[in-house]
Amino acid sequence: MTDADAGRSRLPEIRVPGLATLAGLVLGLATGVALAGTAALPPLLAVAEPVGALWLKALQMTILPLVMGLMFTGILDTAAAAGAGALARRTLGFIVGILALSAVSSSLLMPLLLRLFPGHAIAPPAGAATAEPAVPHLADFFASLLPANVVAAAGEGAMLPVILFTALFALATTRLAEAPRRQLGLLFEGLAAAMIVVVGWVLRVGPLGVFALGLSLAVSSGAAALGTLAHYLVLISLCGAVFLIGAYPLAAIAGRQPLARFARAVLPAQVVAVSTQSSLASLPAMLGSCRALRLRTSTAEFVLPLAVTLFRATSPAMNMGVCIYAAHMAGHPLSATAIAAGALVAFVTTFGTVSLPGTISFIASTGPIAAAMGVPLWPLGILVAVEMLPDVMRTLANVTMDVAVTAAVDLRQEEAR
Repeated sequence: MTDADAGRSRLPEIRVPGLATLAGLVLGLATGVALAGTAALPPLLAVAEPVGALWLKALQMTILPLVMGLMFTGILDTAAAAGAGALARRTLGFIVGILALSAVSSSLLMPLLLRLFPGHAIAPPAGAATAEPAVPHLADFFASLLPANVVAAAGEGAMLPVILFTALFALATTRLAEAPRRQLGLLFEGLAAAMIVVVGWVLRVGPLGVFALGLSLAVSSGAAALGTLAHYLVLISLCGAVFLIGAYPLAAIAGRQPLARFARAVLPAQVVAVSTQSSLASLPAMLGSCRALRLRTSTAEFVLPLAVTLFRATSPAMNMGVCIYAAHMAGHPLSATAIAAGALVAFVTTFGTVSLPGTISFIASTGPIAAAMGVPLWPLGILVAVEMLPDVMRTLANVTMDVAVTAAVDLRQEEAR
């Protein structure tokens, strides 16, 4: 189980072979390095290259409908939570503010880390599509946000205007009467659920697809591919660690909790988070942490389930970090406009993908960001195989931040009385 397993029960539960996918990548890289220069490699590549390209295309075709369905239902859920009273509005205020900060943070941090600790671009696996969606320059950027034809925009790979259109459509739906709102919600919920099933099918054969990509990557880049993956794991974990560390001053300043007491209280929840990689499984331990901090039970029992459902502090930061690294990995330069577009998409889409299993969440979250930034999508097919490793940092930071936000909301609730 991964951090994103804190899902809506109305969406289908999908099991993905995370360990097997990681093993497939390792085996593909090792096989490519071992067979380099031998007569056995060409016939193996003749099969692996089209298999890897086909698997990448299968992932790519699901991104747009999956994100549209999840964003629509996620925005309806957020709007419903906002109408639940003052406590909900205070909680959502912290959630939205931290998620916005998260989206901006990696836009600055990951380029800085890549300048301080530069890695190497690697050649794409043979057969991987390298066509890049067009990203408008600053002069055209704002004009492109609201397309004259949203279907044509989707066909051209202009992800940002499609996402903004979906967000506006969802916000407009919240103003409708209950019956049509519920019917539209069910339509998009069904779209999201069906796409999750399709993605589950694609990821079920992920070990084979990633093996093929890893084999082709090893042939094109050699052992440098292993160094690139290790470099990526360190840098992307640092993007999440910012929010793990940031939870402590948030609890101390906004929640007026002594740092030592907060650290002692949250430690049991952190142990559960690391061992389970699930925010939902950590919920009982987080409630225990709130009791140790002497927070009101009513606040903790409201804020924590809402946070587990709607809030993952590290998602925009780490998803942006993934896409910036993917651009670096592919040797694709990013303009300030492209990074701004990615940060906006990272913020907006986080409200729709928090409830998915980790590997599906990775595809649904990073795919639109990469497309909006004009980043080639083939690196995501490689990086998804190692997502279970940085997911430990995601869960650890998210759980710590959830408890810190609960402390801050509880103090505001007390001051409001």
